[in-house]
Amino acid sequence: MKNNFLNISVTNIYSKPSLKSEVTSQILYGEKFKVLSKKRNWVKIKTSFDNYIGFIKENKFYEKFKPSLKISKLKSIIFRKQNNRYIPTDKFLYFGTGILALNKDRNYVEYKKNKWIRKKDLKKINYIEKNFLKVIKLFLGCKYMWGGKTSNGIDCSALIQIYFYYNRIFFPRDTKDQIKFCKKKISKKINKGDIIFWKGHVGISINQLNFIHAYGPRKKVLIMPIKHTIKLISKTANLSVKKITNIKNY
Repeated sequence: MKNNFLNISVTNIYSKPSLKSEVTSQILYGEKFKVLSKKRNWVKIKTSFDNYIGFIKENKFYEKFKPSLKISKLKSIIFRKQNNRYIPTDKFLYFGTGILALNKDRNYVEYKKNKWIRKKDLKKINYIEKNFLKVIKLFLGCKYMWGGKTSNGIDCSALIQIYFYYNRIFFPRDTKDQIKFCKKKISKKINKGDIIFWKGHVGISINQLNFIHAYGPRKKVLIMPIKHTIKLISKTANLSVKKITNIKNY
Protein backbone atom coordinates (compact mmCIF):
# COMPACT_ATOMS: atom_id res chain seq x y z
CA MET A 1 0.00 0.00 0.00
CA LYS A 2 1.81 3.08 -1.30
CA ASN A 3 1.29 6.56 0.09
CA ASN A 4 -0.66 8.96 -2.10
CA PHE A 5 -1.61 12.62 -1.67
CA LEU A 6 -4.69 14.34 -3.04
CA ASN A 7 -3.92 16.86 -5.81
CA ILE A 8 -7.25 18.72 -6.04
CA SER A 9 -8.80 21.15 -3.54
CA VAL A 10 -11.29 18.71 -2.02
CA THR A 11 -13.09 15.53 -2.97
CA ASN A 12 -15.89 13.47 -1.46
CA ILE A 13 -15.33 10.14 0.23
CA TYR A 14 -18.19 7.76 -0.54
CA SER A 15 -19.40 4.68 1.33
CA LYS A 16 -19.44 2.68 -1.91
CA PRO A 17 -17.80 3.09 -5.36
CA SER A 18 -20.77 5.04 -6.71
CA LEU A 19 -21.75 8.70 -6.89
CA LYS A 20 -25.21 7.60 -5.77
CA SER A 21 -23.88 6.22 -2.47
CA GLU A 22 -23.62 8.18 0.77
CA VAL A 23 -20.94 10.86 1.15
CA THR A 24 -19.31 9.92 4.47
CA SER A 25 -16.47 12.45 4.59
CA GLN A 26 -14.12 14.52 2.46
CA ILE A 27 -10.40 14.69 1.86
CA LEU A 28 -8.48 17.92 1.28
CA TYR A 29 -5.65 18.87 -1.05
CA GLY A 30 -2.33 17.32 0.01
CA GLU A 31 -3.92 14.93 2.48
CA LYS A 32 -2.13 11.59 2.68
CA PHE A 33 -3.86 8.25 2.14
CA LYS A 34 -3.17 4.69 1.13
CA VAL A 35 -4.93 2.90 -1.72
CA LEU A 36 -6.43 -0.34 -0.45
CA SER A 37 -7.93 -1.50 -3.76
CA LYS A 38 -9.09 -0.32 -7.16
CA LYS A 39 -12.38 -0.93 -8.90
CA ARG A 40 -13.01 0.51 -12.36
CA ASN A 41 -12.47 4.29 -11.95
CA TRP A 42 -12.69 4.18 -8.14
CA VAL A 43 -10.13 3.61 -5.42
CA LYS A 44 -10.78 2.40 -1.90
CA ILE A 45 -8.63 4.47 0.44
CA LYS A 46 -7.55 4.73 4.06
CA THR A 47 -6.66 8.25 5.19
CA SER A 48 -3.44 8.58 7.17
CA PHE A 49 -4.64 11.30 9.55
CA ASP A 50 -7.66 9.52 11.01
CA ASN A 51 -7.64 6.04 9.39
CA TYR A 52 -10.91 6.76 7.60
CA ILE A 53 -11.90 4.22 4.94
CA GLY A 54 -14.05 4.91 1.89
CA PHE A 55 -14.08 5.38 -1.87
CA ILE A 56 -12.90 8.29 -4.02
CA LYS A 57 -12.71 8.77 -7.78
CA GLU A 58 -9.42 7.62 -9.26
CA ASN A 59 -7.00 10.35 -10.31
CA LYS A 60 -3.30 10.97 -10.86
CA PHE A 61 -2.42 11.56 -7.24
CA TYR A 62 0.84 12.94 -5.90
CA GLU A 63 3.26 10.23 -4.80
CA LYS A 64 5.49 12.60 -2.84
CA PHE A 65 4.37 15.62 -0.88
CA LYS A 66 5.69 17.37 2.21
CA PRO A 67 3.67 20.47 3.14
CA SER A 68 5.46 23.46 4.63
CA LEU A 69 2.46 25.79 5.05
CA LYS A 70 -1.27 25.52 5.76
CA ILE A 71 -4.38 27.56 5.03
CA SER A 72 -5.44 29.56 8.10
CA LYS A 73 -8.49 31.25 6.57
CA LEU A 74 -11.92 29.70 6.08
CA LYS A 75 -11.10 29.47 2.39
CA SER A 76 -8.33 30.97 0.30
CA ILE A 77 -8.75 32.12 -3.30
CA ILE A 78 -6.50 30.46 -5.87
CA PHE A 79 -4.87 33.00 -8.20
CA ARG A 80 -3.17 32.58 -11.55
CA LYS A 81 -0.33 34.79 -12.71
CA GLN A 82 -0.64 36.51 -16.07
CA ASN A 83 1.61 39.31 -17.37
CA ASN A 84 2.97 39.82 -13.87
CA ARG A 85 -0.54 40.29 -12.47
CA TYR A 86 -2.38 37.97 -10.11
CA ILE A 87 -5.87 37.15 -11.30
CA PRO A 88 -8.38 35.51 -8.93
CA THR A 89 -10.04 32.31 -10.10
CA ASP A 90 -13.31 30.82 -8.85
CA LYS A 91 -11.40 28.04 -7.06
CA PHE A 92 -10.31 27.81 -3.41
CA LEU A 93 -8.19 25.91 -0.94
CA TYR A 94 -9.91 25.29 2.36
CA PHE A 95 -9.08 25.76 6.03
CA GLY A 96 -6.43 23.39 7.32
CA THR A 97 -5.16 22.42 3.85
CA GLY A 98 -1.41 21.84 3.74
CA ILE A 99 0.63 23.12 0.79
CA LEU A 100 4.23 22.95 -0.38
CA ALA A 101 5.67 26.35 -1.29
CA LEU A 102 7.25 26.06 -4.75
CA ASN A 103 7.88 29.78 -5.29
CA LYS A 104 7.26 33.06 -3.48
CA ASP A 105 6.60 36.37 -5.19
CA ARG A 106 5.68 39.55 -3.34
CA ASN A 107 2.49 38.71 -1.41
CA TYR A 108 1.83 35.34 -3.04
CA VAL A 109 2.99 31.73 -2.76
CA GLU A 110 2.91 29.28 -5.65
CA TYR A 111 1.88 25.79 -4.53
CA LYS A 112 1.18 24.22 -7.93
CA LYS A 113 2.05 25.25 -11.48
CA ASN A 114 0.62 28.78 -11.87
CA LYS A 115 -1.60 28.37 -8.83
CA TRP A 116 -0.97 30.96 -6.16
CA ILE A 117 -2.28 31.70 -2.66
CA ARG A 118 -2.01 34.93 -0.67
CA LYS A 119 0.77 34.81 1.93
CA LYS A 120 -1.53 36.37 4.51
CA ASP A 121 -3.82 33.32 4.30
CA LEU A 122 -1.03 30.96 5.40
CA LYS A 123 0.69 29.76 8.56
CA LYS A 124 3.67 27.45 8.92
CA ILE A 125 2.65 23.79 8.94
CA ASN A 126 3.85 23.32 12.53
CA TYR A 127 1.98 26.37 13.86
CA ILE A 128 -0.30 25.43 16.78
CA GLU A 129 -3.53 27.35 17.37
CA LYS A 130 -4.42 26.86 21.04
CA ASN A 131 -7.63 28.90 20.88
CA PHE A 132 -10.17 26.30 19.75
CA LEU A 133 -12.96 28.90 19.51
CA LYS A 134 -10.93 30.97 17.07
CA VAL A 135 -10.97 27.96 14.75
CA ILE A 136 -14.50 26.68 15.30
CA LYS A 137 -16.15 30.12 15.16
CA LEU A 138 -14.73 30.57 11.64
CA PHE A 139 -17.48 28.21 10.52
CA LEU A 140 -20.39 30.10 12.09
CA GLY A 141 -23.15 30.42 9.50
CA CYS A 142 -21.66 27.78 7.20
CA LYS A 143 -24.10 25.29 5.70
CA TYR A 144 -24.67 21.96 7.44
CA MET A 145 -23.73 19.11 5.11
CA TRP A 146 -23.51 15.45 6.07
CA GLY A 147 -19.93 14.29 5.41
CA GLY A 148 -18.68 17.84 4.74
CA LYS A 149 -15.55 19.37 6.27
CA THR A 150 -15.16 22.73 4.50
CA SER A 151 -16.86 26.14 4.46
CA ASN A 152 -19.03 24.85 1.61
CA GLY A 153 -20.66 22.48 4.09
CA ILE A 154 -19.64 20.79 7.32
CA ASP A 155 -21.19 18.29 9.71
CA CYS A 156 -21.15 18.22 13.50
CA SER A 157 -18.25 15.81 14.03
CA ALA A 158 -16.09 17.49 11.38
CA LEU A 159 -16.60 20.83 13.13
CA ILE A 160 -14.90 19.38 16.20
CA GLN A 161 -12.29 17.42 14.27
CA ILE A 162 -11.21 20.39 12.11
CA TYR A 163 -9.55 22.06 15.11
CA PHE A 164 -7.41 18.97 15.66
CA TYR A 165 -6.73 18.51 11.95
CA TYR A 166 -5.48 22.09 11.69
CA ASN A 167 -3.03 21.40 14.52
CA ARG A 168 -2.19 17.96 13.06
CA ILE A 169 -3.33 16.20 16.24
CA PHE A 170 -5.19 12.92 15.85
CA PHE A 171 -8.92 12.96 16.57
CA PRO A 172 -11.51 10.57 15.08
CA ARG A 173 -13.80 11.64 12.25
CA ASP A 174 -17.25 10.29 13.17
CA THR A 175 -19.25 10.97 16.33
CA LYS A 176 -19.47 7.28 17.27
CA ASP A 177 -15.68 6.98 17.17
CA GLN A 178 -15.17 10.30 18.95
CA ILE A 179 -17.39 9.10 21.82
CA LYS A 180 -15.29 5.93 22.18
CA PHE A 181 -12.03 7.88 21.98
CA CYS A 182 -12.91 10.57 24.54
CA LYS A 183 -12.77 10.17 28.31
CA LYS A 184 -15.90 11.03 30.27
CA LYS A 185 -15.75 14.16 32.37
CA ILE A 186 -16.40 13.54 36.07
CA SER A 187 -17.93 16.93 36.95
CA LYS A 188 -21.45 17.57 35.67
CA LYS A 189 -20.88 21.33 35.58
CA ILE A 190 -20.58 22.66 32.03
CA ASN A 191 -17.40 24.64 31.31
CA LYS A 192 -15.91 26.35 28.28
CA GLY A 193 -14.51 23.73 25.90
CA ASP A 194 -16.77 20.88 27.00
CA ILE A 195 -17.59 18.59 24.10
CA ILE A 196 -21.16 17.31 24.47
CA PHE A 197 -22.10 14.05 22.75
CA TRP A 198 -25.42 12.52 21.82
CA LYS A 199 -25.82 9.42 19.70
CA GLY A 200 -24.99 10.78 16.23
CA HIS A 201 -24.47 14.38 17.30
CA VAL A 202 -21.85 16.58 18.98
CA GLY A 203 -21.23 20.22 19.86
CA ILE A 204 -18.84 22.23 22.01
CA SER A 205 -19.54 24.79 24.73
CA ILE A 206 -18.24 28.33 24.28
CA ASN A 207 -19.08 29.16 27.90
CA GLN A 208 -21.28 27.77 30.67
CA LEU A 209 -24.51 28.72 28.90
CA ASN A 210 -24.04 28.40 25.13
CA PHE A 211 -22.47 26.06 22.65
CA ILE A 212 -21.72 25.86 18.96
CA HIS A 213 -22.61 23.00 16.65
CA ALA A 214 -23.37 22.12 13.05
CA TYR A 215 -27.06 21.40 13.49
CA GLY A 216 -28.88 19.47 10.80
CA PRO A 217 -32.43 20.66 11.59
CA ARG A 218 -31.31 24.31 11.32
CA LYS A 219 -29.09 23.50 8.31
CA LYS A 220 -26.09 25.52 9.51
CA VAL A 221 -23.40 26.08 12.14
CA LEU A 222 -24.83 28.18 14.94
CA ILE A 223 -24.65 29.05 18.63
CA MET A 224 -27.52 27.87 20.83
CA PRO A 225 -28.26 27.78 24.59
CA ILE A 226 -27.02 24.47 26.03
CA LYS A 227 -30.05 23.68 28.25
CA HIS A 228 -32.50 24.56 25.46
CA THR A 229 -30.60 22.35 22.98
CA ILE A 230 -30.52 19.37 25.35
CA LYS A 231 -34.30 19.66 25.82
CA LEU A 232 -34.86 20.19 22.08
CA ILE A 233 -32.86 17.12 21.04
CA SER A 234 -34.59 15.06 23.72
CA LYS A 235 -38.00 16.20 22.43
CA THR A 236 -37.38 15.99 18.69
CA ALA A 237 -34.99 13.02 18.46
CA ASN A 238 -35.61 11.26 21.79
CA LEU A 239 -31.89 11.37 22.55
CA SER A 240 -30.14 12.17 25.80
CA VAL A 241 -26.54 13.29 26.36
CA LYS A 242 -24.20 10.26 26.20
CA LYS A 243 -20.92 11.78 27.30
CA ILE A 244 -19.25 15.09 28.15
CA THR A 245 -15.51 15.64 27.86
CA ASN A 246 -13.27 18.68 27.44
CA ILE A 247 -11.30 19.64 24.36
CA LYS A 248 -8.22 20.57 26.43
CA ASN A 249 -7.72 16.88 27.31
CA TYR A 250 -6.58 16.04 23.77
